[in-house]
Amino acid sequence: MFASGRGSNLRALVDASCAGRLRATVALVVSNRSTSGALAFARERGIAARHMSTRTHDDLPRALRDALVAARINAVALAGYLRPVPSLVLRAFPERVFNIHPAPLPRFGGPGMYGIHVHRAVLEAGVAWSGPTVHLVTERYDEGPVLAHVPVPVEPGDTPEVLAARVLAVEHRVYPAVLDAQIGATARPVERPAAPDPDATLRR
Repeated sequence: MFASGRGSNLRALVDASCAGRLRATVALVVSNRSTSGALAFARERGIAARHMSTRTHDDLPRALRDALVAARINAVALAGYLRPVPSLVLRAFPERVFNIHPAPLPRFGGPGMYGIHVHRAVLEAGVAWSGPTVHLVTERYDEGPVLAHVPVPVEPGDTPEVLAARVLAVEHRVYPAVLDAQIGATARPVERPAAPDPDATLRR
């Protein structure tokens, strides 16, 4: 997973994986911010976590691609990642890079449309519905094929913060479901230690 902020969708996906609702495991978390909550959460849960940015790597696209290959990753999920995914990574994982956006696309997408800015734009547009959109990531920002969109009503008196909270609750449900449908059946199995043999001490 690629994330830049606190990583609430990362937490939702890890929880879904542990509960069996996502037939995949989060094996690596990458952030362009060394102090992101996503990296802190990953380290707390024993998930490999790396700060990778143009400050840490001269050739970031190649470094990202190589890190994913080395970790035996077979799909990438973005969760509030505020940098374009390099073409080199997209070519290495064709139709296997996913993103969730907190509003309908393409109307409320594009450069600068992230976080609270998206919800503010929705309210300023006066539309009746918002809601998260899961899509494939392509080289055109927020313009990849849409895989799912869940409408969330815009209520009278909504502020950007109130709308954001209502949409985020839906994001945490829809993202694991869509990823499971797209990659669950072919994801790398979770590597777990073998269960202890209860008779081992008796045989010694």
